[in-house]
Parts: sequence; C-alpha cells; structure tokens
Amino acid sequence: MTPGPRKSNRVLSRLLPALLAFFFCSGFGSGERWFAPNAALWERWSQSDQSSALRIDHTAWDGFIARYVVTGPNGATRLRYAAVSSTDRATLDAYVTTLTALPISRYNRREQLAFWINLYNALTVKVVLEHYPVASIRDINISPGFFQIGPWDKKLIAIEGQEISLNDIEHRILRPIWQDPRLHYALNCASIGCPNLAGAAYNPEALEEQLRDSAVAFVNSPRGVKIDDQRVTVSKIYDWFHTDFGGTDAAVLQHILQYAQDDLLTSLRTIGEIHDVAYDWRLNDAK
Repeated sequence: MTPGPRKSNRVLSRLLPALLAFFFCSGFGSGERWFAPNAALWERWSQSDQSSALRIDHTAWDGFIARYVVTGPNGATRLRYAAVSSTDRATLDAYVTTLTALPISRYNRREQLAFWINLYNALTVKVVLEHYPVASIRDINISPGFFQIGPWDKKLIAIEGQEISLNDIEHRILRPIWQDPRLHYALNCASIGCPNLAGAAYNPEALEEQLRDSAVAFVNSPRGVKIDDQRVTVSKIYDWFHTDFGGTDAAVLQHILQYAQDDLLTSLRTIGEIHDVAYDWRLNDAK
C-alpha cells in the first residue's frame, strides 16, 4: 500500500535528521553551515525612534522565569514545563499578546532589542507548552514545507499587521539589524545544547552586561566548548553561523577566546584550533 501524504510527511520528518547526518561530514566546517539560515534583512523592521521614551514592561516574563527556570550544578538552566500551572500559562499567553500589540517601530533601539529577544524566548516556551510533552523541539513539526522540521518557520504571531515566525525574529530582524554575535547566546531554542534561558528578562538598561554574561556562561560550559585529549569540540552554533563569528576558523576561535576563562582560556591558546562540533537537541526539560 502506498502511504498517504500525511504518513509520508511523518516518515520523512523522522528520517530527515538521519539523512542529513549521512550526507554531511562531521567536524568543524561540515556541510551543515551551508544550510543554516542567512541573515537577510526584513527592511520593514529597521524603523525606530531614538528619541522615544516609551518603555515595555517585562515583569510577567520575569515572574515566569523565576518560577520555572532552574539551574543545575553545571550552570545549565532547565525549564519545569510539567509544573507550569494553567494560571501561569495564561499569564505567558497574555504577555506574548501584549508584546505583539505594541507599535514596536515607534520605540528606540534598546527597547526594541530587549523586546525581540524576550519575545523570541517567551514564544518558544509557549510553543513547547502547547505541544508538551515532546522529546525535542524539532518534534513540533508545524512549519510549512515538505522538508521543514520544528516550529521555526510557522507564522505564530502578527505585529503591526505583519505575520512573523521565530526564524523571522532571529534571522530577518535581530541578526541583520544588530549584527552582534552575542545574540546567539541570548536566544534559547528549548534544547539542552542551546545557550541558557536567562534567569531574568533582558532589560534595555542592562543589555550590554546581560549579553556578555550570557556569552561567558555558554563559552565556559561543555555545551559551548569542550576539550578532551587536546581536541577542541565546540557548539554547532559556531559552525551554523560561522559568518556571524567572523567568517573564518581563526576568527571564530578569537571570538571564543574573548569569553573563555581560566584553564579553558589557557588550553585554547595552547591548542590553537577547533577540531569538532556537537549539539544536543533534547528538550531542556527540568525533569
């Protein structure tokens, strides 16, 4: 019997990760970076008003994080998805709805940056909760397209009349407008291999410090950089978004060295190269 379209799509979505692993060689500089989304500016969101004194209240997101994000002994944060109450789910939904109703183009750049980061993270948690339990965010196959995996290309919200996806926020707004590689440490994709979901909402008045802290935390964790038998393994984030970190292997290493500390810094300077990449797509579930 020939499987129907839905069954075929399910089979392909399950086989695709294995097929990609087969076709792409491992190691730093593997073929995966050629399939990572480019930073392609959505000009519509370049507008801002630097004279604006408008402020955005992220108290609801702060409270949600305080109640459900926990930190393990290795410094990695997890989220207690199963414990989220119906009241707090409603609060999270209301927070996202409030953000999407704002005329964000009328705000200054600092407010906009905190807005997009917090919205991305809150929206990611909202999507996971809507489909929980799942083993990985990649199992939430709601993106349109035959070979799409995960929720990232689904238009989830509308702002100022424009439908927007998670990929739009990351690759068409944040990356091209701000051009700051530390954004990769601020955005959390609900996976163990991802940089931490920050312990507080991003604050326009403290963005520089928060972005640096996020960078230091990730680089100095095994999820960011790991050395075993003089071989340096780094997160696939540095491979996928190679151009954001300088565009050459040497530039990526120099970026990492800016945030590496203590023994890691000494070892990286001694070894002087990157050998392999790794990433853990399992859900960042506290249980």
